[in-house]
Amino acid sequence: MVVDLAPEPAVADLAERTARFVRDVVLPVEERHRDPVPSEAVRRELQDAARKAGVFAPHVSTGYGGHGLDMRGRAAVFEEAGYALLGPLALNIAAPDEGNMHLLEAVASGPQKERYLRPLAAGEIRSCFAMTEPAPGAGSDPSALATRAERVDGGWRINGRKWFITGGDGAAVTICMARTSGSPGDAGGATMFLVDADNPGMKTVRHIETLDQSLFGGHVELLFEDCEVPDDAVLGQVDAGFRNAQVRLGPARMTHCMRWLGIARHANDIAIRRANERELFGSRLGELGMVQQMIADNEIDIAASRGLILRACWELDQGRSAAQATSIGKTFCAEAVWRVVDRSLQICGALGVSGDVPLSRFLREVRPFRIYDGPSETHRWAIARRAIRQHAAAAR
Repeated sequence: MVVDLAPEPAVADLAERTARFVRDVVLPVEERHRDPVPSEAVRRELQDAARKAGVFAPHVSTGYGGHGLDMRGRAAVFEEAGYALLGPLALNIAAPDEGNMHLLEAVASGPQKERYLRPLAAGEIRSCFAMTEPAPGAGSDPSALATRAERVDGGWRINGRKWFITGGDGAAVTICMARTSGSPGDAGGATMFLVDADNPGMKTVRHIETLDQSLFGGHVELLFEDCEVPDDAVLGQVDAGFRNAQVRLGPARMTHCMRWLGIARHANDIAIRRANERELFGSRLGELGMVQQMIADNEIDIAASRGLILRACWELDQGRSAAQATSIGKTFCAEAVWRVVDRSLQICGALGVSGDVPLSRFLREVRPFRIYDGPSETHRWAIARRAIRQHAAAAR
């Protein structure tokens, strides 16, 4: 059996052009704008430049102005975009918009696609996905969903509170998960609703300060208080929200891994450059065994992460659930990216903790990934349960 991990020629070309665009356009803009979150003007400047470079919206189908890449194709391009913190924003593949576009393209009705997906794919609007709730509501356990939607004449009334809603500041539409049947703890009974930003029943309570700071629109707390939406605001089917969420969650975990792998590569490149230049104790850093071991471990973590991403993407492209592969890939990559950035900072010593290189910022940005999209402990629990069930089934 032939195993060829190289991307198709068209994908390889797009990845190469993306790498060049990030190096020549995005990184200089990132250097000029040291604020953690760029302005709306910078976002539009970068996205206009990405359009002109022909690298904009690689994940969206051609009918909505994108390149229509499958998951394996995205892996190559997203990694190159992720080499800069603002690279995904420039290509319109940053979270949560990228995952929401994927969801809308798969689940939304025709009118919903025209109203929300088309302007979202064009970068004209932004979006957010509101599922996580303060305790004891939905978090690592989505079935704890407490926000509730009740039928009213012509639509639904939503009541509940959401927090850590990435991109919530300035989002034109919120995809809100609310319980339409059952009780918290039940495996089903959730529905997705499209809520416009001007709905008077949805309010931003506060901006939550977090360790990471570069995600556009921040992390906000939202209050849904007698928030009324029409029937055509239902995304997908009533009571099918948890099932439809899987359309988004597995691929979104992998695209997170792809983007952060780009940052890990960037950190490793900074460390290798420093190891080649810095001289002490009569030799270059790169000639010292302990530094060589850290660089080697970085290379191993990067290569292993890429392999796990490609495996999970292959399963997703085959139409499989890929639950085990995405959990394994997400858990390993989240921890491997942290290790790579941490080792790179250590190799650079005092320079690494300074603002002269972006390693300390990278470290802050990648640490929460071990919690976002399911903490490593939850994924390990799920991985073990599946393995045990599979072993038990094979033994029968």
